[in-house]
Amino acid sequence: MRMFKRYVPKMIAKHVSRLFRGRIYITGRGRYDFNYGQLQIPQHPEAWHYKTVNEVNQEIRRLKQLI
Repeated sequence: MRMFKRYVPKMIAKHVSRLFRGRIYITGRGRYDFNYGQLQIPQHPEAWHYKTVNEVNQEIRRLKQLI
């Protein structure tokens, strides 16, 4: 499990896109699982979970387009 002390979507997207499957924790935002290079919505989501997942997955898609 990788822990991020700050929420920086670009840095998180780089980590998630490099690994195929795993778990991360973002201080102040909570725990997230990722699978197939995309962040997944937690089982009991709050409003900020949806926003976080959307922002990070958008950044992952942007990174994949640059390749």
